[in-house]
Amino acid sequence: MTPADDASVTPAEHESSVRRDFRVGLLGHGTVGAAFEAQLAEHADRIERITGLRPVLSGVLTRSRGSFEEILESSDLIVELIGGIEPARGYLLRALRAGRHVVTANKQLLSQFGEELWETAREHDMQLRFEGAVAGVVPVIRVLQESLAGATIDRVHGIVNGTTNFVLTEMARTGMTFEQALAEAQRLGYAEADPSEDVDGRDAAAKMAILARLAFDTPVRLDQVTYEGIEQIQPDDLEYAHELGLELKLLGTAERIGEGLSVRVHPAFLYPGHPLASVSGPFNAVTVESEAITEITMSGPGAGGPQTASAVLGDVISAMIPPASTPATSAVLEIVQDVVSSFYLHLEVADEPGVLAAVAAALAAHGVSVKSVVQKGLGEQARLVMVLHPVLESQFFAAADTISQLEVLRAPPRAIRVIEEEFS
Repeated sequence: MTPADDASVTPAEHESSVRRDFRVGLLGHGTVGAAFEAQLAEHADRIERITGLRPVLSGVLTRSRGSFEEILESSDLIVELIGGIEPARGYLLRALRAGRHVVTANKQLLSQFGEELWETAREHDMQLRFEGAVAGVVPVIRVLQESLAGATIDRVHGIVNGTTNFVLTEMARTGMTFEQALAEAQRLGYAEADPSEDVDGRDAAAKMAILARLAFDTPVRLDQVTYEGIEQIQPDDLEYAHELGLELKLLGTAERIGEGLSVRVHPAFLYPGHPLASVSGPFNAVTVESEAITEITMSGPGAGGPQTASAVLGDVISAMIPPASTPATSAVLEIVQDVVSSFYLHLEVADEPGVLAAVAAALAAHGVSVKSVVQKGLGEQARLVMVLHPVLESQFFAAADTISQLEVLRAPPRAIRVIEEEFS
């Protein structure tokens, strides 16, 4: 006689007897952790239909409650959302060695200790998934690991920090200062109380280290990524950019340079035809380029707890139907620091004859030529704003150093890179 034939067995008891739970331990219960817990409960029925397993939260670890040992013992998978390096690194290594799948959104940890974690996952045949670590809900990790696994990638670049994209969008739209736009981002929840890693470029650099590792099959650490932030951007930079038909973004790039690899983050001006130029507000977008596919651009919200939690939940579902884990690297490419770029150059100058000629001579002495120039203001408001033709960055910075020593300058030069290419 089956349970269904036994009148003494209730439907609820029968369901409990055949249901298989998939136990999820949660480390961290901040904005993202709380959103993840809510989404896990909300979508449990649908996930069970997809996977045949019902996800249930087996425990939560915070500073004030929970025991990691108890959560580890009672879980099939660990979700890490506490951030930072330690104790997150120790927890994840212990979880993988104990035979637990792991999902994390910790880009700083992966960009510094990713190889150790991936190797441990492979050694113990466990899943280590991390879609939520880069670009919010934009599925760039899965695309690189799965959809484009057979393509030779030439370049990955994009807007991978929603906070800075919102700040730059508001500065351009309203004329706000950097400080005012950042305060607005904090008010709306797009920026943390301490936004330093966002605005100084370190957050984007960590994400680009991860993307470079996946796209180019070579180990890349955070300390190998050159990065700059947006703290020095002024409203008049964006005003002049508008006159020149340019949009300003904090751009991360990983690309092949000869036999090497360049990975960098910096503000850059884009012409309107570039696929990233129109990405505004807290949105992220990543462009992947390859001879086989030409160019693919993916975009979506990049800042916010529910968005990151959604990516984390997707990883949990993927781990419930496990494919292969992140493979070991098979190449070691030299990291290239000196690359070719065009530049926007902003100069506060004396209002007197010969200034433009002196600046042009300093540029020419280092092999740098001018594409376009705008002269603004009189007296104490005199400005020269230029866009320069592409040149090795070392040549440009040498020219900028020479210009900074000219007596006709009233303040240090300000320079921002310009991405020349446009896509039809």
